[in-house]
Amino acid sequence: MSRVTQIRTLMALVGGLFSILAFAKPVELDEISRKEVAERIAPVGSVCEQGEECAANAGAVASAASGPRSGEQVYNQFCTACHTSGVLGAPKKGDTATWEAKLSAAGGFNNLLGSAIKGVGSMPPKGTCADCSDEEISHAIEFMSGLKP
Repeated sequence: MSRVTQIRTLMALVGGLFSILAFAKPVELDEISRKEVAERIAPVGSVCEQGEECAANAGAVASAASGPRSGEQVYNQFCTACHTSGVLGAPKKGDTATWEAKLSAAGGFNNLLGSAIKGVGSMPPKGTCADCSDEEISHAIEFMSGLKP
């Protein structure tokens, strides 16, 4: 096959791909998928000027004022993206056998909690909830796993 023929074939393939994509039906997202997408693309931080109240701290201040969040609240806001589908080996919510194996390997609930607070595997410290208290992380683990301290 000559070079010109190869280029024409490649151009025809690319053109065909574009025509398929142009007529493809858009993907509909359900409520959970929309929430997961929003969480994935949410900003991870903000910049504050010295002497001004930082909007990022407003959530922590409001959270502290209203008391600790429940395990379900923490899970739904910060943990669901990985622990619903098991991304990168994250134990899934309600998978009792996997959670019990993690508990056994950790040597107890406090050690399991400690690894979640410090970060474990692909999970950063406290997951994605930098302003969560240790108590809130504990409640989230209890909610996901059914384990008790």
